[in-house]
Amino acid sequence: MRTTILIAVTVFAVSAWSCGGSNSTSTPVSPTPSGGGGGAATTISIVGNRANQSFSPNPAVAPQGTTMAFTNNDGLTHHLMAVDGSFDTGNIAPGGSSPVLTVATDGANYYCTIHPTMVGSIKASSGAAPPCNGLYCGDR
Repeated sequence: MRTTILIAVTVFAVSAWSCGGSNSTSTPVSPTPSGGGGGAATTISIVGNRANQSFSPNPAVAPQGTTMAFTNNDGLTHHLMAVDGSFDTGNIAPGGSSPVLTVATDGANYYCTIHPTMVGSIKASSGAAPPCNGLYCGDR
């Protein structure tokens, strides 16, 4: 009987180890850069539904080809999308982060698809934020 239990425990342990020993819990991680440059990703914080004050910094500086990520410091889920369609974060749960995104343009205006009054912009390292014409401009 003891031998059977010992063999069963040993088989289970080896099986778990060979499969990576993972379990169903995960630990949140900070955004890591992908692609262009190898530097740290520009992080934009979601601070709440406050029109053009919903993000910090706003406007953010992230030249074309660099990476960025959004961190949700609010208590609600948000889903951010560029007005020009250059990025879409998908849903970002409270306390979560978006995937790391590569900045595809030299500037973009964006908004929360769940809370459309939440608006922000990204600009290149110099100059003003891109002009905003249309529904998702907020009061900038």
